[in-house]
Amino acid sequence: MLEAINEWVLAQGAQYNVNPYVFAGIYIGAIPFFLASIAWLVKRARAGRSTVLPTMLAGFFFVSAYIYLAIFGQDIPLWVWIFLAALVAYGAWSTIRDTRRKIAATGDEEAGGI
Repeated sequence: MLEAINEWVLAQGAQYNVNPYVFAGIYIGAIPFFLASIAWLVKRARAGRSTVLPTMLAGFFFVSAYIYLAIFGQDIPLWVWIFLAALVAYGAWSTIRDTRRKIAATGDEEAGGI
């Protein structure tokens, strides 16, 4: 059964000129870099320093697998791009909301300790 699933996944990748295992590797491999960028962003924001670079890096790592898909993919259906745009938009909104909470939480803790 696993062999059949593997063949189906590889066939889908071949149809669109994308190696699904490379895509998955980029997707999973970017997670620690994304989290490190968010941690760096929060640390810089708490210190009152510029967050441009960590924000850009976090954004890059967030969409890196989709960049691979955009560069190497061929004949990707429009619905896939719409679905991915919705996922990215929701993920960005969620990440911004959570990051703001993390930044604000430190300010609250510091104010309470005075």
